[in-house]
Amino acid sequence: MPQNDGIPVLKDRHLLLGVTGSIAAYKAVDLASRLTKAGVVVDVILTRAAQRFVTPLTFQSVTGRRAYTDDDLWGSEAHVIHIGLTHEIDLCILAPATANSLAKLAHGQADNFLTLSALAAACPLAVAPAMDAGMFSNAATQANLAALEERGVYILGPAEGRMASGLVGKGRMLEPEELFGYVRFILGQGGELRGRTVVVTAGGTQEPIDPVRVIANRSSGKQGFALAQAAIDRGAKTILISAPTMLPTPVGAERIDVDTAEEMRQAVLERTERADVLLMAAAVADFRPNRSVDEKLKRREGAPEVKLEPTDDILALVSAQRKKRKKPTVIVGFAAESQDLVDNARAKLKQKGLDLIAANDITAVDAGFGVDTNRVTVLTKNGDPIELPVMSKSQVAEYILGHVVKLLASAD
Repeated sequence: MPQNDGIPVLKDRHLLLGVTGSIAAYKAVDLASRLTKAGVVVDVILTRAAQRFVTPLTFQSVTGRRAYTDDDLWGSEAHVIHIGLTHEIDLCILAPATANSLAKLAHGQADNFLTLSALAAACPLAVAPAMDAGMFSNAATQANLAALEERGVYILGPAEGRMASGLVGKGRMLEPEELFGYVRFILGQGGELRGRTVVVTAGGTQEPIDPVRVIANRSSGKQGFALAQAAIDRGAKTILISAPTMLPTPVGAERIDVDTAEEMRQAVLERTERADVLLMAAAVADFRPNRSVDEKLKRREGAPEVKLEPTDDILALVSAQRKKRKKPTVIVGFAAESQDLVDNARAKLKQKGLDLIAANDITAVDAGFGVDTNRVTVLTKNGDPIELPVMSKSQVAEYILGHVVKLLASAD
């Protein structure tokens, strides 16, 4: 059972961060700090040009480890240091990667400590381009990127935005938060769910009354998005079907946005036909207005009479589909209850043909809708209820995905 809020896919991993001569080098400090806090061992190599923007001491301060420069390549402290430094790393990433550094990598030119190390590394290589828009769109740069991508190098970005030159275009290095997500995605590729497809639903559906008003619920989508991230961390092809929410899409997820229960039903049934797992964390409306008017209802016309009708039971439909197609192999449901938590969850588990259900008491202040923590009770077909302590929603997701891996193994 998780006892802290660490990120398992990053724990004790070793990463080499190469920093080249771009104004975006300051973002690399933030990235190094985020990775270190997440449990990654980060070694940094700066080119001479990079040192014009940021110092080795800055990186040493956030990683707690020595940062290397070209002077170290010719020092007497280690034998073939570029080989020793790359011997046990899990990922080499250049962020920022200038047009010049990309050209060197594309052509195997190894004339400094960083390019020597990148060439010697046997691990995955990723680059985060950073340069002015004209340099990025230049045919030479595009050819170099194409050559690197063909060799399996991960090309991360760039984004569009304002450049140091004042011009606007494509060439900005991705933000550290997004690069952090890519690191998780790359390091998770060999995980327990590689080759599996996981469908996750998240958020609360909205059922229209008129063009302005809807019947909705308080679901934030946080638990569903945490489940999607946990699946990505384990190497799964992850399809995230989300009701309206402002949460950013986890790097590596295929996101499908829906509004209503009917749209959710269509998306889920289509995507689970060949999926291995369905994690149904969305708070789908049980009822909707029996009709939606095309024009906004006016206050002066008095309170409208809104008649409701039931929506389709998506989990029951997926269970029926599984009997015919044998997919998905594992179905996980969620139960948000205000009373008789275990009894109601157990009934839902049985009635809907689920393999596992996670139930939470929505009256608790530290669980349920809108908060970052959850307090769930997990029930399976045959076992006793497992009452978990208050955890972050990421920890709950890790726990549930651990169960999913076991359920898939027992079904094979």
